[in-house]
Amino acid sequence: MTDHPIQPRSESQAGSWKLPPIGGDPGETRRTTPGSFARVSQVGEPLGFSSPDTPGMPPPSDKTAWNFMPADWIRRNGRWLPPEGFVAATQLEHARLGEITAEMRRVAEREPHLTPEQVRDEVAAGRMVIPANKIHLGHHLDPMCIGRASLTKVNANMGASPVSSSIEDEVEKLRWAERWRADTVMDLSTGGDLYATREAIIRSSTVPIGTVPIYSMIIGRSIEDLDEEMILSGLEEQARQGVDYFTIHAGILREHLPLVRDRLIGIVSRGGSLLAKWMLQHGKQNPMYTLWDEICAVMRRYDVTFSIGDGLRPGGLADATDAAQLKELETLGDLTERAWANGCQVMVEGPGHVPFDQIEFNMKLERRICHGAPFYVLGPLVTDIFPGYDHITSCIGATAAAYHGAAMLCYVTPKEHLGLPKKDDVKQGVIAYKIAAHAADVALGIPGSRDRDDELTQARAALNWEKHFELSFDPDTARAYHDEDLDVDTDFCAMCGHDWCSVRISKEIVEFVSGTAEGYAWDSPRVSAALTEEQQEILKKRGVLSAAEVHHLASKTRRAMGGDGGSKAACHSSQVETDAAKQMQDQQLDPVTLEPAPAQTRV
Repeated sequence: MTDHPIQPRSESQAGSWKLPPIGGDPGETRRTTPGSFARVSQVGEPLGFSSPDTPGMPPPSDKTAWNFMPADWIRRNGRWLPPEGFVAATQLEHARLGEITAEMRRVAEREPHLTPEQVRDEVAAGRMVIPANKIHLGHHLDPMCIGRASLTKVNANMGASPVSSSIEDEVEKLRWAERWRADTVMDLSTGGDLYATREAIIRSSTVPIGTVPIYSMIIGRSIEDLDEEMILSGLEEQARQGVDYFTIHAGILREHLPLVRDRLIGIVSRGGSLLAKWMLQHGKQNPMYTLWDEICAVMRRYDVTFSIGDGLRPGGLADATDAAQLKELETLGDLTERAWANGCQVMVEGPGHVPFDQIEFNMKLERRICHGAPFYVLGPLVTDIFPGYDHITSCIGATAAAYHGAAMLCYVTPKEHLGLPKKDDVKQGVIAYKIAAHAADVALGIPGSRDRDDELTQARAALNWEKHFELSFDPDTARAYHDEDLDVDTDFCAMCGHDWCSVRISKEIVEFVSGTAEGYAWDSPRVSAALTEEQQEILKKRGVLSAAEVHHLASKTRRAMGGDGGSKAACHSSQVETDAAKQMQDQQLDPVTLEPAPAQTRV
């Protein structure tokens, strides 16, 4: 057999494969994206931050909210003029008048890549919403925006059920979701005192609160008893409390119901199934649809944003992108136009179970049919066989959804399909979705979105553990996991150990700049602080360490660890002989004396 040595690439071949040019202004200097496959950003146009279209995808709509003005507004000299005596009630109406509200200015502060004028123009076009009920603004609401010109947002669902939770539990879950940086929260309570729970959440929250009002409307009565007066009075009550956005399932119509007969799992939306039952019982059209203009009047008075619900969203991969879902989406487009004509802000809800290859089509079809109104999607889950892990199966789909056009992602927790999420489920769900949202923002090339990633990389290269943890999204978990194996900050970690640490070796190669960035370089490792209560709890739940070992990590002192404030810890490889450094990585403290103990294997 003849050996055929690999030939080196010619000079003409070298470097021929390159990333596309940077998105945005070619003259702009920024660290966010050295190269991006996303489109060049077009804030102020139908494509703000967007992915390139795969051939065959629906193109964006050539219409915006400007094409659906109230009948009594007049266009003169290129401007729309309201009737005499008109008073703007919603962010959309202020934007149509060219006004920049205090809420728009706050949004621009929170989205530094956007100016207040850009925020105003995106709101006026219907491509951005600022969910900010006038009542909630009187409490603690910090205005934010949802739109494809802004960072991708994450919603956390919570709510008491007839069998679980309480007002105190729900407020605690709200605070927990805010801690992990959920951008909005939906109260989906179906049990307990719904009014009091909602009131407590609204008065406590700094983020917008959404609800599905039909849940409250049928408490204590049958869905068949629902009538127009109950619907409008129920909406008025919640709007008066300060709810920032309502999910209204007005798109599911009588004529759509035969289309679900062959589905594997039928109608999985609670609101959708309730209204389907009402229509079948009464032989009439969906009352949410027939009352749409009256509903808009309530929403406008308080500036409650529509989140037009997808009552026929698929509940399994087999039902995705079927005739029922797509017919309802057409109706959602019509309802969007009518809401804009009534001066209301609108976002549109999207599917929850979609095979990965269909996600882009779903996102871009909504962009077309609903004229760029912000798309708010649940997941979507890209496989159905991992109950208990659906925060993972869905955040995979959520990353693709956000990259291809979704503006807000509704989280899924590990308890999805199984039960009511508890406190830790809320944390796991929010973090999974913050990962998905952030990954999409980086891929879309939103200015500044990757800066923190690069800073953490510099800290990691410098083996600057404190900076590493400080820049991480969840410093407590990062620190606890690190200390579980090696509870001293040194110039190697337990993953590779001393001899195999590529980062440590790279720092020794003088030709490299790795790990030498000013402000990050760190040549004097410090004894790490004792674990906090939260960090202890993280390690206890993992069940890897014994109670005594966790106690030692929570009780360690500088003396016990061989450091004294300014000096290097004894395990640093530049402080001791190589063999001693290698031994140190296996050494623990005796849980009783807190003195170094013989090396042993942890089990």
